[in-house]
Amino acid sequence: MTTTRTPLNAPRGEPEPASSPGSTPKPTPTPASPPLHPMPFTRVELAVMSLVDGQLQVLLARRAQAPHAGRWALPGGVLRIDLDRSLEAAAQRVIGERLGIALPFLRQLCALGGPARDARSPWTLSVVYRALVPLQAVPATPGKRIEALAWRPVEEAAADRTLAFDHAALVAQALAATREEVQRLSLPAGFLPEHFTLGELQGLCEGVLGHPLDKSSFRRRLDARSLVEPVEGLWRGGANRPAQVYRLKA
Repeated sequence: MTTTRTPLNAPRGEPEPASSPGSTPKPTPTPASPPLHPMPFTRVELAVMSLVDGQLQVLLARRAQAPHAGRWALPGGVLRIDLDRSLEAAAQRVIGERLGIALPFLRQLCALGGPARDARSPWTLSVVYRALVPLQAVPATPGKRIEALAWRPVEEAAADRTLAFDHAALVAQALAATREEVQRLSLPAGFLPEHFTLGELQGLCEGVLGHPLDKSSFRRRLDARSLVEPVEGLWRGGANRPAQVYRLKA
C-alpha cells in the first residue's frame, strides 16, 4: 500500500489557489502603528481689548458648538497644520474666520496646556495672543462657529467663572500684561491714533489702567522717554487755549 506524506509546512484546510503565471503576490497588509508620541490638541485663543466708552473691555464670543455651546469665551480656533505655516499665521487665520477682520499688531501672551482643559482631547495646548486696538478696528460681526460677539468690561470678565474653559484666567493674564505695558509707557502699536494731544494721550492711558494719572508726572515721564514729538503747525481746541498736536516718534 502506498502512503502519501504531507509536508510539515503544507497549509491545512482549503488549498491556496495557485498563482497564475507572471502574477505578483498580493502583499500582506501591515496594521497601522500608533504614533510614537501622540500630539496634543492645539488651539489659538485671542484676547482682543479696546476702550469702550472710556473703559477697557474684552471681546467675547458666544460658542455655537460643543463643548460649552451657548457659553461665552474668548474667540479662538484649532491649529491646522495643513493651513498654518506658523503660529502667527494660525492666529491671523482664526481672526479672519471668527471676526472677519485682520489684526496686524498681535502679541503672544503665553502658551499653556494640560490634561483637563478641553473635553475633546486628553491633553490640550493653547497659544494665547492679545491685542489692544481702537474700537472701530473691530466691527462686532460673528463669524464661523460663533453665535454672537460682545464687549465686556475686562475686570468683570476676568472674575466670571461661567466663561468657557479656563478663559477667565486668560483674560486676567491679558489684562495684567497690557496694563503693565501701558504703565511703563510701552504703548502698543496700532492702538493710538496718528495724531493726538497730550491730554488725549493721558486719557487713553487712564482708560487702560483704570485710574487717573497725575498730569505733571505723566508729562515728565513722556519727556524722559522721548516718546512723542509735536506736529509742526497743528493745534487742536479753542482759539484761546489751543493744544499742540503730537505723534509717536518713529
